[in-house]
Amino acid sequence: MTKTQTDETGANPKRDPEPGSNTIKDPEDWTTGDEAMTGAQASYLKTLSEEAGQPFDPNLTKAEASRRIDELQAKTGRGR
Repeated sequence: MTKTQTDETGANPKRDPEPGSNTIKDPEDWTTGDEAMTGAQASYLKTLSEEAGQPFDPNLTKAEASRRIDELQAKTGRGR
């Protein structure tokens, strides 16, 4: 890519409204999904858990935290 981040067609992939299926993966398919959740995930999950009145589990993996965030976002109406 060039300095302006264009591909061989001259398009800027950051401006593509449909970036492709490779940007959204099921947490089960993540190569690092079994690692401990990130600090950002833990912080957001703690906030969502408090808002939803649900317990916060600090021992989730990245994949488990991602699924739990999705569940709590649906419950609280946040992030969607």
